[in-house]
Amino acid sequence: MLSALLFGLLPGLLLGTAAPASAHAVPRATDPADGAVLRTAPRRVTLTFTESVGLLTGSFRIYDPHNHRVRTGPAGHAAGRSDTARVTLPARLATGTYTVAWRVVSADSHPVSGALTFSVGERTASPAAPPPPAPENPATTALHTLARHLAHLCLALLLGTAAFVACCRPPTTAHLRTPALAAGGTLLAATAALYLLRAPYEQGTSPATALAPAALAHTATTRPGMLLLARLALLLLVPPFLAAARAAPPGSRRARLPRRATHAAGAVLAVALCLTWSGADHAAAGVQVPAAIVSATLHLLAMAAWLGGLAALLWTLRHATAPDGVPPSVPARFSRLATASVTVLAVTGVYQSWRGLGSWAALTDTAYGRTLLAKLAAIAVLLLAAARSRTWTGRLVRAATATPAGAPAPVTGPPPVTVRLRPLRRSVLAEAAVAAVVLALSTLLSGTAPGRAATEPAAGTPAPAPGVAPASVTTVPFDLGTPGGHGKAQITLDPGRVGANSVQVVVYGPDGGLSTVPGLRVTLTLADRGVGPLDTKVTDRGGYWAADAFTLPLPGTWTLKATIRISELDQVTVSAPVRVTRQEGQASIPFR
Repeated sequence: MLSALLFGLLPGLLLGTAAPASAHAVPRATDPADGAVLRTAPRRVTLTFTESVGLLTGSFRIYDPHNHRVRTGPAGHAAGRSDTARVTLPARLATGTYTVAWRVVSADSHPVSGALTFSVGERTASPAAPPPPAPENPATTALHTLARHLAHLCLALLLGTAAFVACCRPPTTAHLRTPALAAGGTLLAATAALYLLRAPYEQGTSPATALAPAALAHTATTRPGMLLLARLALLLLVPPFLAAARAAPPGSRRARLPRRATHAAGAVLAVALCLTWSGADHAAAGVQVPAAIVSATLHLLAMAAWLGGLAALLWTLRHATAPDGVPPSVPARFSRLATASVTVLAVTGVYQSWRGLGSWAALTDTAYGRTLLAKLAAIAVLLLAAARSRTWTGRLVRAATATPAGAPAPVTGPPPVTVRLRPLRRSVLAEAAVAAVVLALSTLLSGTAPGRAATEPAAGTPAPAPGVAPASVTTVPFDLGTPGGHGKAQITLDPGRVGANSVQVVVYGPDGGLSTVPGLRVTLTLADRGVGPLDTKVTDRGGYWAADAFTLPLPGTWTLKATIRISELDQVTVSAPVRVTRQEGQASIPFR
């Protein structure tokens, strides 16, 4: 049955490895502002994020108007601001447009990357674009995601089995020792893999670089790396703990004090293990961090006690070969343990949902909210299955109570208690299958950007920096509905008013990094005046698209339409309204 639980989770693992890792720190402000034209060259580039970020050796790559790499100093934080990333620029910068490609690590351990442009003196015909390297290595991302899912699963099995033994007191625990050791060993291996893959995951490089001494040393100095090392050290204590538990059998009165000490040590070990998760996840960033870490730790403990304990109960029922092999008191005690766990999960889950979403709109408008809704739906099904198991548990207890101890067994047919064990096994098996889905969704949720972080920058976008008024910039998301077929196109009209304009288009891939496309067409239509569609005739400039001269004849709200070809067979057309005026300054873009 434990193997069934593992195989039930494999689809979730495969789905998880197919998607790129989500980044959780989101830029709140940039200085210079993206797309700004400055009269004088800035001395530094500063990015401010929604949470604290860690810096990498190559956190900034800056390219001049001729697409040459600009020599810069090392990246650092602004004074007293761990939520910033800053790099100093050379004293003299030539006139033209510069591209800044950046990559940092968010406080919840996920890397995030992106790019922006600014111009000195005047905008060049089209912004420079760095060579578009793959910001994520698919093999590294897949291995890291798989190890993360396995670690989450094995933690639940290990702690849940321990909670089941301590709270439900089965008459024998020998059959549970093998799955507990297997879960502990797999968790140890998955944690070691996560540590080795940490540097390649942050840098977006191949898994072949995992054993580089410099990479391993760097990981040991980061907070995620230190937490992984702490987890490895704690896992080495699991075998002594299991040996101590084995030395204190439940039926021995002389072992009562050692057994209580073992349970206390196990509780401390379980809390410490869970802290290595909550200290490097969503709880470590954002608002109310101390309360969030406590809530996340309790949530993880309750989840393990319920779902991991459910697997232990299923394993115990599978090995019940006699009428009295599983006393009714065992599933009855687990029922009470599950009820307490669900209560803790409900309280902490409401708090974490409020903290992660930030608004009701984020529940349907963000990936985090939609994943949370899927998890809630799965939990509702799980509660229905648990209610069914509770019903059969009650019948089992009543049947055992109605049968006096030592009463003769029926002449023909199996004993009544054995008959009632069969539907209980089936009910618990169904409950475990749904629990596998809940666990997979929980792991996916921990790798998805919180709704609060995804929507916060829109409300906190800063005013443009002083200088020449920036151009009209429209960002249009697109989605082909195929793997890797979504992203956004940033379309710039300069100056974005009646008369001659230049057009620049930069396409960003699913991970937020710069992307190249084989085909692109941008048109503008003024429907109420019967003008258009006017083709901007943008051409490929080596990774980005541009037109040096395009005339907008009339003011009004134009419809900008972009047709983006991702491959020879796949393309998508998206549109957005753009306000064009006769006045000087930035055009107003009423686009969400």
